Amino acid sequence: MKKITKLNKSLIFNGLISLSILFSLILSPLKVNAKIADTEINGDFINASSEFLRDLDFETWQLVAYKSPLVEDKLILRVIGYPGNLRIDHPTNLVVDSGRKRWLLTDKTLLNTDLANDSRQAAAEFDLDELIKNIYKNRPLRLSLPGVFSELPVPPFVVKEWRSLDS
Repeated sequence: MKKITKLNKSLIFNGLISLSILFSLILSPLKVNAKIADTEINGDFINASSEFLRDLDFETWQLVAYKSPLVEDKLILRVIGYPGNLRIDHPTNLVVDSGRKRWLLTDKTLLNTDLANDSRQAAAEFDLDELIKNIYKNRPLRLSLPGVFSELPVPPFVVKEWRSLDS
């Protein structure tokens, strides 16, 4: 009988530890924060938000948001894919959806001579200013670029980074 009692106490103790760990994770989940860092863009180091995200077809894309000295200090979103993935006719607007709202981000790729003359066609740039000025919460977004990808989910923590670049 004593062995069973020791076994029960051990099980109860292990169960309590497991529950306390579980509750601590639920009550204070791990925070996922991406960081804004100096990134080399057009030969200069600029404060930028850089994230790798996957579209619904499991293709990986890099999204880099930065204030461009080339485009009146506007916030620019650079979409970078595997070389050859962005073979599109410029200008092509980037479609951004969030709930019932929709924005069309203007293609600014041809204003950047480095990208316009790049034969790899691995990147395109879009005016992010209009979107950031019209968003008041860090809400999830869905990007689509006709002929390239149909839906690229953008989580709220990335939107928060983009909004912090504008201030």
